[in-house]
Amino acid sequence: MATTTLTEENFASTINDNDIVLVDFWATWCGPCRQFGPVFEAASAQHSDIVFGKVDTDAQQNLAGALNISSIPTVMAFREGVLVYADAGALPQRALADVIEQVRNLPMEKIHAEIAEQQAAQQNESDSPEA
Repeated sequence: MATTTLTEENFASTINDNDIVLVDFWATWCGPCRQFGPVFEAASAQHSDIVFGKVDTDAQQNLAGALNISSIPTVMAFREGVLVYADAGALPQRALADVIEQVRNLPMEKIHAEIAEQQAAQQNESDSPEA
């Protein structure tokens, strides 16, 4: 599968409508981004069940800013709509393969339960009257 260009308009729906999404934040002037691009493209060809998205940080400055991208390339992995990995730097092929394997093997039922507990605790804190 080829990579998909992600923009402000399709980012959220892509993350929410797919099981696993890997996102490469890059720019044309970035040397490490140009080195990592073929690695990311090759992985997209090997894993047709995963969406591989690319965000051009120059063209999508608001999106990059909203996601606190401060260094490129940055790779993010989302599973079932949850950000489960984010790291800056060009990954070698083997390291990207390891990230993909780890994302596939995450216990998502447990992760969703933990998120629900955290949200409930935050809601309880905001509902509590201050002493």
